[in-house]
Amino acid sequence: MNVKMNVRSVNFDADQKLIDFIQEKIDKLTHFFDKIISADVYLKVDNTSEMENKEVEIRLFVPGHDLFAKKTSKNFEAATDEVTEALRRQAKKHKEKERMR
Repeated sequence: MNVKMNVRSVNFDADQKLIDFIQEKIDKLTHFFDKIISADVYLKVDNTSEMENKEVEIRLFVPGHDLFAKKTSKNFEAATDEVTEALRRQAKKHKEKERMR
């Protein structure tokens, strides 16, 4: 299932390969939580001298409320992996809470 995704990149232009990578990671989240409506993705390069200056924020729109995670790493792929893992855990908890109702 392809999740509708809005990507905004700050201070740089994201290439198609990166966007496809992020889309694939977000689509995999539907295995854990199939009620994802859409996703907002913010990619940002922090212009500091630090090595870990690539920031990824993802907000997943789901019925009830949104899931959000933000991570910084030395590259966008690593940050995306960390963010989607955090969102997977949140989605799992959200699904369990729904089941209890």
